Amino acid sequence: MILTTLLTLAAVAQAVPGYVNELESLEKRQGSTTMLRFGCSQVVIDRLDPLVNPGQVPSTHVHQIVGGNGFNATMPVTDVSTLADCTTCQFSEDFSNYWTANLYFKARNGTYKRVQQGGAALQFNDKVSTQIGGGILIYYVSASPGKITAFKPGFRMLVGDPNQRSRTGTTLKRQNCYRCYTGPNFGGDNAAPCQDAKLDTEKFPTDVCKGGIRSNVLFPTCWDGKNLDSPNHQDHIAYPKSGPANFLSLGGDCPSTHPVRIPQLMYEVVWDTTPFNNKAEWPADGSQPFVLSTGDPTGLGQHADYVFGWKADSLQKAMDASGCMGAKCASLKTQTIDPMKKCAVKKVVQENQDGWIKELPGIAMPMQMV
Repeated sequence: MILTTLLTLAAVAQAVPGYVNELESLEKRQGSTTMLRFGCSQVVIDRLDPLVNPGQVPSTHVHQIVGGNGFNATMPVTDVSTLADCTTCQFSEDFSNYWTANLYFKARNGTYKRVQQGGAALQFNDKVSTQIGGGILIYYVSASPGKITAFKPGFRMLVGDPNQRSRTGTTLKRQNCYRCYTGPNFGGDNAAPCQDAKLDTEKFPTDVCKGGIRSNVLFPTCWDGKNLDSPNHQDHIAYPKSGPANFLSLGGDCPSTHPVRIPQLMYEVVWDTTPFNNKAEWPADGSQPFVLSTGDPTGLGQHADYVFGWKADSLQKAMDASGCMGAKCASLKTQTIDPMKKCAVKKVVQENQDGWIKELPGIAMPMQMV
């Protein structure tokens, strides 16, 4: 146990420097934390949203999607691992789908261009995740192995509000944040996400980020134990009574209405904003030039969708294991980057994806149901 704890602390120190003291305290209270950290390359960029706009083609804004190739405009509440035959995720038994809004640069002349996504920083000797350019880095945390219930087949959820443009409270400041990299090679990546207001912001950074911008989105960690979904895709999940848990933390007690602890799920997206660092191309008023595909120039509307799709009980086994770190855990199977990038979904909504455009793809275009 002592050796396991020391190994765990060393691994997390490598992953999130500056967070060791908090983790040491956590270890003394709860045992050896497990943190899966793995890359998923892009499966498609499309204007589809089977959660919020099921069957609607196109949906209201563009998303970046990773995971299983079962992704579609309509995804039934069922075991989606049976709908896919490949996945873009490093754990080959994970056929889940994960998606977020895209980021665009708005030039001084009013035109837009999609910002490309980069790979992840090298941690835990995981070279595959450094090659997922265009993808998302996924985290599953079990802060108390043996007491965390993995998601069930058919489970899905949404976090964040794409329509939010202002926020009065700070409840979510540790659940949705941006890191302005200070230089190449993930400069400034020296602490856990969403913990320090000097490092991370709730809104888009206002100045040039010399190494790009990172977005982290964390999901609630309590479930009602009954419903796989809810009408707004949020009511069946909740934060602990004391508020959102910090990254890698179990947090407070779950509310009586949502008594089941579920894994702490976090998405991490790195946008390569460096091609747009010339302020002469920024808006004339000097404001920051980036907008989400929802048209949000603040960044507060960042959101994330999730459809669970791990095979059988593979995720539960990982959440029960003690001390797993990175892209290796217990008997979970992994794959190399080549099959990950070969897995794809055919694009449905044909739009200019990477060129300069006069307006963001959105609801102005006609829609149809499928």
